[in-house]
Amino acid sequence: MTSRAVFIGSEIYRRSTYGGQHPLAIPRVSTVIDLCRALDWFAPGEYRNSPRAKPAALTAFHTADYIAALQRAEDRQTVTETDRSQHGLGTLSNPVFPEMFRRPATAAGGSLLGAELALSGLRVFNPGGGTHHGFADRAGGFCYLNDPVLAILAMLRAGLDRVAYVDIDAHHCDGVASAFHGSRQVRMISLHENRRWPFTGGVSDTAGEAAYNIPVPRGFNDSEFDLILNEAILPAVAGFRPQAIVLQCGADAVAEDPLSRLALSNRCHWKTVHALQEISPRLLVLGGGGYNPWSVARLWTGVWAALSGRAIPDRLPDRAETVLRGLEWRRLRGRDRPAPWFTTLQDAPRPGPIRPEARQIAGQISARLSTWA
Repeated sequence: MTSRAVFIGSEIYRRSTYGGQHPLAIPRVSTVIDLCRALDWFAPGEYRNSPRAKPAALTAFHTADYIAALQRAEDRQTVTETDRSQHGLGTLSNPVFPEMFRRPATAAGGSLLGAELALSGLRVFNPGGGTHHGFADRAGGFCYLNDPVLAILAMLRAGLDRVAYVDIDAHHCDGVASAFHGSRQVRMISLHENRRWPFTGGVSDTAGEAAYNIPVPRGFNDSEFDLILNEAILPAVAGFRPQAIVLQCGADAVAEDPLSRLALSNRCHWKTVHALQEISPRLLVLGGGGYNPWSVARLWTGVWAALSGRAIPDRLPDRAETVLRGLEWRRLRGRDRPAPWFTTLQDAPRPGPIRPEARQIAGQISARLSTWA
């Protein structure tokens, strides 16, 4: 089988962890790679090893002082009080760990490679990317670097002047929003849980016509997602006529995730991937949040299926089921493991009532779009 899709991965994610008590103690990218291999979903040329971005490439967005501090913290495995206070390193969210520079630099290198491949017309998936809370001189929200920003900047340097950034992570993309505040070259569309950390991204936070924030209520369901996707997200993207699209596909918006209170199925993410492919052939999809190892692995494996044109089986073959049964999770929610977590990729639909809050936000976005048309 041949496709116009590329998966970017690395073995660094298999052996690297933020620490035993951190939400990112779980395996994520490595499980997706293992599932895809168990399903025989990598044809020749579809899998690429991620390069590690060099410091000079990272300073396209990040300050040289911050990159030096991050490297210093990895080398010494400790941070000074100055580096902790100025750069947000060595905190509970962004702890010191052995690969604290190499791992995010690999994610950034994957997104930079992904931007290059997307510019050539390929559909690209870098599940290790999507670290959208990083700032130019500071780590935040489990994100040491901001690979979405670096990828978009690379596209702009290559000559594009209209890049759409869509983010369906449960948390607002504050680092990306800050980087492109007021930009006319980047249209940012962020769907995220209302009143959830980092408590930014209100619907009135528009930065001119560039940013469309879509804060949604707790319990946000598949029916409400369909409304927002069709009446807000897709019109906002299509109306911009983007030359390329970057999608941050965080897996923490599904019902089983411990760090949000949304109630989506993974079908919503796959539907978004399919829809955006119809708008632009240049599509770079990134990972992001996701803190239940089974829901992350199943969702992101399905993203690769959507990008590469593969059919998702009703029941996983034994080799793939073995991968999922080999996962462990120490959180309380991990003790109750329903059979579909092991035997399927696709969640059952999670429809529900379309509440006034969802209709209101869709209407507000539609009104703004008509104003800027």
